[in-house]
Amino acid sequence: MDTSSSVISEESETQERPKWDNKVQYLLTCIGFAVGLGNVWRFPYLCQIYGGGAFLIPYLIALVFEGLPLLYLELAIGQSLRKGSIGVWHSISPLLGGVGVASMIISFLVGLFYNTILAWVLWYFFHSFQEPLPWSQCPVNENLTGYVEECVLSTPVNYFWYRQTLNISPDIEQSGSLQWWMVLCLGSAWSIVYICFIRGIETIGKAVYVTATFPYLVLTIFLVRALTLPGATDGIVYLFTPDWKILMDPQVWLDAATQIFFSLSLAFGGLIAFSSYNPKKNDCERDAVVVGCINSATSLYASIPIFAILGFKATSNYNACINSNILDLINTFDVAEKNITAENYDSWLNSLNASDPDKLSSLNLKHCSLQSFLDQSASGTGLAFIVFTEAVIEMPGSQAWAVLFFIMLFSLGLSSMFGNLEGVLTPLLDLHMVPKWMPKELFTALICVVCFLVALIFTLGSGNYWLEIFNSYVGSVPLLVIAFFEIVGVVVFYGMKQFSDDIEYMTGRRPNIFWRVCWMGISPVMLIVVLVAYVIVQVQKHPTYPAWNPEYENFPETEVKPYSDWVFAICVLLSSVPVVSIPIVAAYRLIRGQTRSQTGNNLPNPYDNQAFKTDSETRSSFKPV
Repeated sequence: MDTSSSVISEESETQERPKWDNKVQYLLTCIGFAVGLGNVWRFPYLCQIYGGGAFLIPYLIALVFEGLPLLYLELAIGQSLRKGSIGVWHSISPLLGGVGVASMIISFLVGLFYNTILAWVLWYFFHSFQEPLPWSQCPVNENLTGYVEECVLSTPVNYFWYRQTLNISPDIEQSGSLQWWMVLCLGSAWSIVYICFIRGIETIGKAVYVTATFPYLVLTIFLVRALTLPGATDGIVYLFTPDWKILMDPQVWLDAATQIFFSLSLAFGGLIAFSSYNPKKNDCERDAVVVGCINSATSLYASIPIFAILGFKATSNYNACINSNILDLINTFDVAEKNITAENYDSWLNSLNASDPDKLSSLNLKHCSLQSFLDQSASGTGLAFIVFTEAVIEMPGSQAWAVLFFIMLFSLGLSSMFGNLEGVLTPLLDLHMVPKWMPKELFTALICVVCFLVALIFTLGSGNYWLEIFNSYVGSVPLLVIAFFEIVGVVVFYGMKQFSDDIEYMTGRRPNIFWRVCWMGISPVMLIVVLVAYVIVQVQKHPTYPAWNPEYENFPETEVKPYSDWVFAICVLLSSVPVVSIPIVAAYRLIRGQTRSQTGNNLPNPYDNQAFKTDSETRSSFKPV
């Protein structure tokens, strides 16, 4: 291969590569990718269980020394080399080609279950227009003689989620059948993603004006409304009351580090792909700081209305508990005329306990404590589809609030799906894996159809169990491993000096000592510590899962079951298979004797094509002028 022709080919590809219409589109897309469902249903949960405001300390430390440096590195390397994840790491060194493949696999697997969550959101959205809301009351049984027993024993909210939405099987080994309504919702979700993604960044850039901004409007509306609800202050105080002793627990620091890492969508390849559409002259350092800070601020901002509403729900449950006890007291004791109320309930209880303790104890009154209701934490699907939907029922105009809530969740998830799909398509396009006769729009449709067909596993009766497995094992260890090799690739293979030269060319200034110290020491050490700690925590116990089983003796509590050996083997595979490509590609390169990109190389190489320059060409093309 002639060097001059390679450079001409590269320049031609750079000129033909799509570009963002403006800087706002790019930033909104990156923010939409980073800000996702986890900001709404994961971060508030961690704050709640880990000492409220105290959790912000390890979280901010992880943001500064782990999150922002990795975010800056991905945006800078993508903008500098102007390729997708596979192209970037292969250009730096053929030994690192597997890093990009791993990112692409992760994006594919995460996109499968992430869009299934959007299918659930669509199902709830469609039902949010009903009056009354279908999860507000139990359905009548087949004999029309009463209500469905499973619903009566649990709650209407739980019944609508576990039975009418998921039709969940009692354990993961009973797969059940495809739920046709979920199949339709899943097909609708993938159709919407395809429509928004049909022409790549040309259509994504337009869609993000809505998907990336609308959630903030809804959150603001919820915030204003939530602050007017009774008990909202209790929820907010509970969220931010610091428990400094809990910082002594190593698990707090581990969860803080993993939360900021996954929250920023690092190591998926999507951020690298998005930044590759930037002009060479762009301040990627400022972009990284803006995206990272907005992401964390969004988590904090979302927590306030969420916990204000949860405080309202706890207060409603507390008042219902008190009123139930008052009714029992009135029916048992002759005190109706003495007007027992929630305000004087405690004093009357003490008085009756002193005058007739035996009779009082025979009533088996409920223990009513606002603190205990506030302690009922939930995250993920439990927060969105159970706790929050139950709180919405109690709000005036519940249909409108339900519609707004699920539109917000769909917008958050859709923006993140753009990044996941971009992390798959851009590497394939850069590798020229698309047949010349096939339009890009058709290839994108093919990818979406394949994803839809594979994701049908999540519409089975056991689908929710499998989704939790994918969520726990795909988006954990593999991302940490990929991020570590990304830093190694830039610092060791690309070279800190060359990387600094590229950044100086792009931004007009060299990275300061803070960034260099993080890349060369702090960040990789933190990644190793988090990875080792995570593995140690996982191997110390056999993984279990909560099963919804109406035959369980303590129903409606979920039955905790261990994963069988074959399911556990799949968990291990999901954690290891995505990153197996890293050593496999490296070993292949070593065996073939190709440790550096070489011009004129005739070795059989699936990555070699005119889209890839040699390592020396890549570096010389971006030196400061």
